[in-house]
Amino acid sequence: MIRRLTVSYVVLVAAALLAFKVPLSVPVGAHLRDDTEAAVHRDAATMALLLAHGEEASLDSLATTMQVYELETPGSVEILDAWSGSITTADWSADALVVTVPAPPNGAVQITYPTSALDDRVWETWMLRALLGVGILAVAAGLGAWAVRRLTRPLGDLSAMASRLSEGDLTARTPVTGPSETQTLARALNSGAERLESLIAAQQVFVADASHQLRTPLTALRLSLDNIADGVDDVDVRQDVEQANREVVRMSRLVDGLLVLARSEARTGSAVPASLTQELEQRLALWRLEGDERGVRFRLTGAWQAQPVVLTSPGQVGQVLDNVLANALAVSPRGSTIRLDVQAAGDGVVLEVRDEGPGMTAAEKARAFDRFWRGPGHTGPAGSGLGLAIVHQLVADAGGSVVLDDAPTGGLSVRISWRPAATTSGG
Repeated sequence: MIRRLTVSYVVLVAAALLAFKVPLSVPVGAHLRDDTEAAVHRDAATMALLLAHGEEASLDSLATTMQVYELETPGSVEILDAWSGSITTADWSADALVVTVPAPPNGAVQITYPTSALDDRVWETWMLRALLGVGILAVAAGLGAWAVRRLTRPLGDLSAMASRLSEGDLTARTPVTGPSETQTLARALNSGAERLESLIAAQQVFVADASHQLRTPLTALRLSLDNIADGVDDVDVRQDVEQANREVVRMSRLVDGLLVLARSEARTGSAVPASLTQELEQRLALWRLEGDERGVRFRLTGAWQAQPVVLTSPGQVGQVLDNVLANALAVSPRGSTIRLDVQAAGDGVVLEVRDEGPGMTAAEKARAFDRFWRGPGHTGPAGSGLGLAIVHQLVADAGGSVVLDDAPTGGLSVRISWRPAATTSGG
């Protein structure tokens, strides 16, 4: 922007110089021609007066004057003894200006002035004016660049503040400087940032309060239902209690999912490095136990020894893994295998989770990231319909992506891409 404004300013100054200088410079040749003719005529007339006197002193002075003139000018002087004309003449040719001034009764004085000298003077005048124009343009460019930088500096501050806000830094503020228009914009942005910071803080307080207020009664209700089930012998009542208990579990998972999404939307911190391999080891250690109860195995392949490090918010990798593995385990039949493949590339770190469940149709994949959507046969009875929505939200917040595809075994393939932070050698 600074370069474009400076160039535009210089072009405008150049156009103004051309508009004023060209009309003034075009008649330079004609003016020099008239001035040269007048000067040559004046010198010839002076020498003609000395010649007309005819005295010895006058002739000596004429000889000296002719010698000095030929030394100091490119012209040459000639005395015409046989000259009958009585009118001064000035003849221009392609090579020279010839001025003849009568000096009766002793002849005439004729000066021949070459036009090459006149051309040299024209070019010198043009070059001088051109150099002057270049100097003016250079000064204009310097002053324009300084003025443009001073005018656009507040815009740079506004851009820096906007970048910090986009990265989640709600403490970003911009100085109120520059023209009145940019000052008004800076005040509006600062006010909006303060308002946004207060709203985010209020949302974080709400999330913390909701986490405590909602989890506590649900936990108490679940414990009460467990106690009722233990003390009841009636089969029908026990089935009703177990059904109620499953709904409480589903509601607990629903509340947990909503709290995860709320925290993700309220999170304003920057991404930090996280070891994907360490997170996988920790989460698989827990999910293998539940997989053993259901007869489902977990198999890890790919760039495992490279220990890829990804950029994400603290704790988000574990939440992503929990939701993806929970969904895969819920649809996997007994005796199947859930495969996890890690690939580290220069432009990202990819984790692919493949199950051997029923898979999804194209229409179901299009809706899989919608909140509360539960496809038939894709979640267990306690599913909340938030698992893939949470995964998509958390990964997108970290600058990654999630893609659903068909697995080679007929199930679903979930490809999660993160931004790489660094790569260390595994032990």
